[in-house]
Amino acid sequence: MPAMRAKLQIASVEKQGETSERLRFHGVAAKQYPADGSDENNTFAKFSPSVSLDITITNPALLGKFEQGQTFYVDFTQAAE
Repeated sequence: MPAMRAKLQIASVEKQGETSERLRFHGVAAKQYPADGSDENNTFAKFSPSVSLDITITNPALLGKFEQGQTFYVDFTQAAE
């Protein structure tokens, strides 16, 4: 199975009590696309035009480390059975 890479941006961070946070991601898009289409976000948006991902984290070492607007690469590789 081929691997896939997505580029996502944090749309919101919602604190859920003292022990968890919900991170909501969406696919990236450029604010202004260059005429030659060379913007990296344009390339990701072209091939993954609609992306949404919600993750609830409870790892104490990660709480408070994520901020709205940050972007991340997310790599998908098939897990072994």
